[in-house]
Amino acid sequence: MATPLFNAGTLPDRAIFRVAGPDARTFLQGLLTIDVTGLAGGRGAYGALLTPQGKILFDLFILAREEGFLIDCARAQRDELMRKLAFYRLRAKVEIEAAPQAVAVFPEEPPQPLRYPDPRLASLGWRALVEPGSMAPASSYGAAQIALGLADSADLAPGEFFPHEANMDQFGGVDFGKGCYVGQEVVSRMEHRGTARSRIVPVVLSGAAPARGTAILAGGKQVGTLLSAAGNRALALLRLDRLAEAQGPLLTEHVSLAVRKPSFARYEVAGATEDSGS
Repeated sequence: MATPLFNAGTLPDRAIFRVAGPDARTFLQGLLTIDVTGLAGGRGAYGALLTPQGKILFDLFILAREEGFLIDCARAQRDELMRKLAFYRLRAKVEIEAAPQAVAVFPEEPPQPLRYPDPRLASLGWRALVEPGSMAPASSYGAAQIALGLADSADLAPGEFFPHEANMDQFGGVDFGKGCYVGQEVVSRMEHRGTARSRIVPVVLSGAAPARGTAILAGGKQVGTLLSAAGNRALALLRLDRLAEAQGPLLTEHVSLAVRKPSFARYEVAGATEDSGS
C-alpha cells in the first residue's frame, strides 16, 4: 500500500456556511462555475465564483444536502463570500448563514456521514465535515497539494487568476456545458480559443524558497512568479510560451528550479518531467 501523502485531521484555515431555501439550487447555478443542478445529495464539487471579467474571486468546495448546500471556503474569505452571495440574492428565496462544522481531510474514506471524495484528485483522499475540536489539525496536507500542483485559496488572491491559470479546467472546476454564470463568457472564450498562456505548475527548488511573488527568470527574462512553497517543492505561475522559448536555467533569486508537469495536465509544459507529486 502506498504511503499516504498526508495525515488525517482538520484544516483550521477553512470554514463552512450554509445556502438553503427553495431557490438555493437555481441561485447557485447562476453564479458558480460548476453544474449545481446535477449535484445530488451527498456529492461534493469544487468550483469558483468569478468576477464579471472571468477571474477567480473565491474558490470553494460545495456539498449537496437534501436541505441545501454546505460551502467549504477559506476561513479568511467566508464573511466576504457570504456578503457577495447576499448581494446577488435579490428576491431569491435563499438563506445564507455560517455553520459550525470544521473541515477535515482523510487519506482514506472516513466514517463521518458528511463526507465526499476530493473532486480534484483521488490522491487527495476525502473531505468531511466534523465537530470542531474533535480532531487535531492535518499534517503535510499543504505540502501534498503543492507537490501535486494544486493551488490553495491562499495562492488564488481575489481577482488575480483566471480559472485556466489555476488549472480548474483540468480537474472539473469549470463546467463548459452549463448555461450562464458570472464571468462565463470570458472563460468560455479562453477554452474555445485555447488562449490560456499561463498555468500554475509544481516546481522543485535547489535551495530555500524565496518569498512568494519573487520573479522567475530565464536568461534574464521573466517567465513566471513563485507562489507557495513547502520544503524544496513550490508552485509557480509560468508563462508556458515564454518557458518554451527560455534560454538558460530557470532561477528565482539565486535558487534554480526544475519544472514538473502535473499528473492531471492535458497541456504541454516545455522542459518538464511528468510528476505524480510523491
